Amino acid sequence: MAGRVTKTMAARRNSLRNSLEFRYSDQGSTSSTDVELEFLNDELLLTEEINSVDCLHNELVNDETDDEGRENNGSVEEDKSYWENQHQLLQNTLYRTSSLESGIRNATKEALREIQSAETVCACGRPMAASCRNCLIREISGRLQIAGYNSAICKSKWRSSPDSPSGEHTFLDVIENTRSKKGEMRVIIELNFKAEFEMARANEEYNRLVQRLPEVFVGKIERLQGLIKILCMAAKKCMKEKKMHLGPWRKQKYMQAKWLSACERTSSTSLLSTTYSGRTAKAKGINAHS
Repeated sequence: MAGRVTKTMAARRNSLRNSLEFRYSDQGSTSSTDVELEFLNDELLLTEEINSVDCLHNELVNDETDDEGRENNGSVEEDKSYWENQHQLLQNTLYRTSSLESGIRNATKEALREIQSAETVCACGRPMAASCRNCLIREISGRLQIAGYNSAICKSKWRSSPDSPSGEHTFLDVIENTRSKKGEMRVIIELNFKAEFEMARANEEYNRLVQRLPEVFVGKIERLQGLIKILCMAAKKCMKEKKMHLGPWRKQKYMQAKWLSACERTSSTSLLSTTYSGRTAKAKGINAHS
């Protein structure tokens, strides 16, 4: 805008000067004194008009600069408000918990502490807590079952779609039958929850948000859905601010598929494999890998 104003005003000044030069180019029959006096008067008028044009130009440029400043300040304030709201939403979602979730969370953390302190080595010959995720998941599921929980290893697998690639994911869950009208309650356990949302090229605001996530997530499906929505929207905002493309594996639909799509549940002690579709768990038979 300021550039267009400058060009317009410069053209106006040149037009005024050209008009004056044209006026006196054919004044050969007029006395030199009269021409000089008239020329001086017109030059004064021209100078005043050019000064007026310059003043208008400066005012327009200053106004445009002020408008841009207000827009930038407004954008900065909006961004700041957005990230503050995301932090508040995340905190509220994380810290609202039920007694069932708290009990399973404590039992999971206790199992992890025991495995780490004992430096348990799995059947693969590697330290279980450090490098063998499959054996670690199996061990924790077994310990939760010993503690009285209906825990199982879940493996989700989904097909690709036009806006989401295919994939698979392994995690834990606990299904409890409650006396309420809701009936069955499912609690998801993800041992690497924070790592699932980390991005290499994220901005500072997104990284601060992810740092507030627990390493181990234990929570109901409704709570997990809320967290996925908050974090995927924040990832989209982050990439937009950096003018970068958001990969489809970072989008909400893909992240939801990891934990919320139909999955195969495998009990680590009874070797019974079932399929969980979100409503009922149906037995499929014996799984030899447990």
